[in-house]
Amino acid sequence: MSARLSVGDTAPEFTLSDADGNQVALTDLRGQSVIVYFYPAAMTPGCTKQACDFRDSLDSLQAAGYAVLGISPDKPEKLAKFRDRDAVTFPLLSDPDKQVLTEYGAFGEKTMYGKKVTGVIRSTFVVDPDGKIAVAQYNVKATGHVAKLRRDLGL
Repeated sequence: MSARLSVGDTAPEFTLSDADGNQVALTDLRGQSVIVYFYPAAMTPGCTKQACDFRDSLDSLQAAGYAVLGISPDKPEKLAKFRDRDAVTFPLLSDPDKQVLTEYGAFGEKTMYGKKVTGVIRSTFVVDPDGKIAVAQYNVKATGHVAKLRRDLGL
């Protein structure tokens, strides 16, 4: 099990490919707050609900100074289909070797339908403008999570 991050920790840096194969680095967003969320698989019901909730809240999140990045183990081609099918308007990043997922503690043992399995732990982080973890939430629910995050952020 990878170590979990806590508020005040330095956010692990990453550079990942987006749905179009372009490189996106966390350092490129330094100076603004970034919501980084990890989800198990593009185009599944829960992950679609969560992505659409972020999409629908994006204008108000950006107005409050937040960028949004979604990260999954999916290949860029699948992320492009997901983006296009559901009109996702923020970067979806590919972490096929699960290195970034592991560094954020978002990959490991979890309970699914009463059984212990190893996989992506649905998690959300807010990285502050200085690159520190301002919010760390593990095992979040796909439905209602964005509304809860907005409340937690006072938005």
